[in-house]
Amino acid sequence: MPSAQSALTLANLLLRPASGSRRSPDRVFDRIAAKAGQADGDESFVDGFRFLLRHWAGDPDLTPVGWQAARAHVRRHLTNRARVLRLIAENPAIEREPIEKPVFVVGLPRTATTLTHGVLSLSDEHRCPLVWELLTPGLHASPGQRRKAITSARRWVDGINLFAPRLRDIHPMTAEGPEECTFLLPHALVPLSQARIPAYQAWHYERDFVPDYRYLKQVYQVLQYGRPRRRWVLKSPMHTENLDALRTVFPDATLVWTHRDPATVVASFCSLVEQGMNGALDPVDLHGLGATWLELLSRSARHGIAARAAVPREALVDVPYSWLGSDPAKGAPKLYEAIGARWTDDAAARLPEVAARPKGARPHTYDLSRYGLTRADIESAFAGYNALRAEVDRA
Repeated sequence: MPSAQSALTLANLLLRPASGSRRSPDRVFDRIAAKAGQADGDESFVDGFRFLLRHWAGDPDLTPVGWQAARAHVRRHLTNRARVLRLIAENPAIEREPIEKPVFVVGLPRTATTLTHGVLSLSDEHRCPLVWELLTPGLHASPGQRRKAITSARRWVDGINLFAPRLRDIHPMTAEGPEECTFLLPHALVPLSQARIPAYQAWHYERDFVPDYRYLKQVYQVLQYGRPRRRWVLKSPMHTENLDALRTVFPDATLVWTHRDPATVVASFCSLVEQGMNGALDPVDLHGLGATWLELLSRSARHGIAARAAVPREALVDVPYSWLGSDPAKGAPKLYEAIGARWTDDAAARLPEVAARPKGARPHTYDLSRYGLTRADIESAFAGYNALRAEVDRA
């Protein structure tokens, strides 16, 4: 198998002839949108992605692979949106599907949100979206459709592992494993982990995210339609900055908020983002990366803290890192009890599957200084969050 660097070099070489289209991003967008299709009255959704692609193309360090990733991102969102709205138009009962008392795992990234989600996925009474469903949400009515979607997702995961093999150690994925809502939310900061897009970042700050969460609900209604109804267990660190919008659309949701030292969080997450930017940008500005994500993550924490004041106490479960990060066998039953779920012997027997590191995974090491940051920077930016974390630890 070729090394990641040789694979990226070859891919950039092959994609270079098409990279000139960056100079005409609106023309590229028009072709993508025409092929994806568009529902009447959906201009605002579509225009948001036109804006994104236009400014994504403007990063001067974007490689041919990075430009391919940008187009693929926009294409997937537009295609999925058109499919979901078409399915609802053909089957109006979809929008009557109740998404009752869902659980949302929130919190800063790298705080064991993935482990928490995995532990909650063990119950047969819970329903987690799987990677292949998130990449191509639909009814998947026939076995053939399902096989095709799973095969496509496996190829997608294989591609990530080929070009960014360290991601397998940091955030492993499988096509048939549970994953987070980030794949579905139209504007969840993912592009900022692949390029420098200041205009999009500023636009993101001003957005009303309620329509995005209404669409998120529609997707889960599609995935539930015609299937047994179970309690949805959903997850994304990106929810933390938009808890008000989330609760507007899912007013009976239970929030499971995971916590960890933000100095560790920021260093670990910057390392993850670096892996995603390798190949998409050349060079990668590590100090710029650190400054951007220090701002984004601390802003997310501040917004989450402000919004949690309106969350009923019974709808909020704080999970210190020690609950699952140190001793999952002890923490998992407490987690289930806190959300009103049954912890069973069967779930306990399967716990090692989600708690263990993937076979062959290398330790994930990271250092704030690599990204131009110091612990003092973190303490200043996360002062309010650290006060909350101290309260959680005392409780």
